[in-house]
Amino acid sequence: MPVFNIIQAVNDALRIEMRRDSRVVVLGEDVGKFGGVFRATSGLFEEFGGERVIDTPLAEAGIIGTAIGMALYGLKPVPEIQFADFIYPAFDQIVNELAKFRYRSGGQYTAPVVIRTPYGGGIRGGHYHSQSPEAYFAHTPGLKVVIPSNPYDAKGLLLAAIRGEDPVIFMEPKRVYRAAKGEVPEGDYTVPIGEAKVVREGRQVTVLCYGAMVHTVIEAAEKVAADGFDPEIIDLRTLLPLDTEAVLTSVRKTGRAVIAHEAPKTCGYGAELAALIAERALMQLEAPIVRVTGFDTPFPYSLENEYLPSPERVAKAIRDTVRF
Repeated sequence: MPVFNIIQAVNDALRIEMRRDSRVVVLGEDVGKFGGVFRATSGLFEEFGGERVIDTPLAEAGIIGTAIGMALYGLKPVPEIQFADFIYPAFDQIVNELAKFRYRSGGQYTAPVVIRTPYGGGIRGGHYHSQSPEAYFAHTPGLKVVIPSNPYDAKGLLLAAIRGEDPVIFMEPKRVYRAAKGEVPEGDYTVPIGEAKVVREGRQVTVLCYGAMVHTVIEAAEKVAADGFDPEIIDLRTLLPLDTEAVLTSVRKTGRAVIAHEAPKTCGYGAELAALIAERALMQLEAPIVRVTGFDTPFPYSLENEYLPSPERVAKAIRDTVRF
């Protein structure tokens, strides 16, 4: 079984699905001959040609608007937004058009557009190349929001997303694009959208995370385990739809919850998780819910390591919550 990083896993998924289904097309800035700024589409132009791997102008609203039109006429477009920070010019197309076609047409039309975009910090990209805007899209009915943390999930979730009939925001954690490696089966398989994964079983506290933060939390768990703490780690994998039963089952077992994500704390996705737990597992809690997040500031350049939740910050939250 080959060992891939996330970039290779995404590339393999796109290649498999483009070979399997001639309706699948890729479009975006530099995705063609250049192979994408992170090389996620490398080699696709040479195999499938310029009619299926389309270089576009630097116009995100145009990229997504074009993809919506393609989907309505029977294609399966997979547009790439080069950095999640640049998705905002296309926000109206995504939340007012793409997310609503199935509903507004009474189910007559679907819009199977899978928007791939790298997100998050960790590459010293400053405040225009490091944002985590997942909460904006998780707030939008009609969308699915998927965030893999490792190569196996990246390939399987992307294949599942493309084969669906609903629009998907597929956010890829660029900090671990090449750092996260793992065995990935050759050929075809899917990972179901809407199912979380227990990364580490534990009995004292549930730690909820996704994307690159999963690796930070695993490192934190290794630190505290040496002192006798026993956290359970849940990789959400999908924010919308959320695997609520996996979250609640774990929290009811451990009686405690720590939530970790890179985005700012105020109205971040962790707030939704905290509300869910408070509404449906309050009587099982033995300590307050704790969020370990980015700060409520623009993403800094020189203070990137201070902004991003570190293993030390997560470890402290685990210790404090268990000791409460």
